Parts: sequence; C-alpha cells; structure tokens
Amino acid sequence: MQLIETYMPTFQFRERHALIADASPAALLDAALLPGATDDSWAKAFIRLRELPDRLFGSFGASSGLAQRAAFGIDDFMYLGREADRELAFGLVGRFWQRDYGLVTLARPEQQFASYFEPGLAKLVLNFSTETLPGGQTRLATETRVHCVDSAALRRFTPYWWLIRPVSGLIRRRLLARIREHSVRMDSPGH
Repeated sequence: MQLIETYMPTFQFRERHALIADASPAALLDAALLPGATDDSWAKAFIRLRELPDRLFGSFGASSGLAQRAAFGIDDFMYLGREADRELAFGLVGRFWQRDYGLVTLARPEQQFASYFEPGLAKLVLNFSTETLPGGQTRLATETRVHCVDSAALRRFTPYWWLIRPVSGLIRRRLLARIREHSVRMDSPGH
C-alpha cells in the first residue's frame, strides 16, 4: 500500500502531476529531501504575495501569525515517511485559508497524522512517487490530497482551493522539474 493511501485514504480534493526523468528512483527521492532542492524563486514570489496581508498587518502593529516566521515552504510540512525508492510522504494540518495558515504541529506525525481529527481543520498529504520505465527512465509523480475533517472546514477550504489551485499546480510542476535537475546531478559520475 502506498504511504499516501495509509495517511489519507479519503479526501475531498486532489491534484496530481508527473514528468519523466533520466535518473534513478533513489536519486529522485533523495533529491526531494535535499535542503534547497525545492527552493524556487517563482514559487517564493507567489507565497510572498499570499502572505502579504498578514505581514502588512504585523508591520502596522496588528496581530500577525507570520510576523516572526519565515515564508511558508517545504520545511513547514511534517515528514511522514519513505517507502524504499518508491515514495516519500509529507503532511500538513491546519486552517490553510487563514492568513497565517493556522498550522498545527504534531509531536509524532508518523504515528499521529492519520488519526488526528480536530474540528475545523484540514489535513493535507503531499507525496512524491517513482515508477521505473522501460529504457532506464523514471516517472516522477506528485499527488496532493486534502481532507477537511468536518463541514465547517470544507465550507472554508473549498473557495480557498479553487483560488490557489492554478498556482499550486504550477508550483508542483516546477517542484518536480527542480527535483529532476538535482537528481540528474546526483546520478552523474563523480557525485
């Protein structure tokens, strides 16, 4: 069973993207874990835009959940696990539609994530999976699933999803390309 199925078998929202890489499955998943491998200036610009209202409130002395935090990024995701060279999974729990994302940190995400259901929250699993293709290439895919734990969360998250989905999809595709770039370097002789 895939990790994404273990952590989120039911969901209301899903987004999937894939590309073909001239790298091994191990190199692709290892690259996804490299510090900085997923950094993308274009994605950072959209995240800055998304966070601008909360940061502006904070700069004027109003309440801001982001004033003392770095911009949202892959480091905000909780590591859920790796299944050999087939899949990596990360999770988020929060009220993503809030200005500050309303993130919840779990002490032991690998044990707590699947059974964590606080009213008013949404849970998200992001995975990267690989499939070896004929000719030595690898299909690298990412899937994002979101489960809103109750109807209140679903009402709040649904318009947010439709607003951010086009940009989110572009960010995911750029993320896959960056992972592919880093993995090719890792698979090259002398690395």
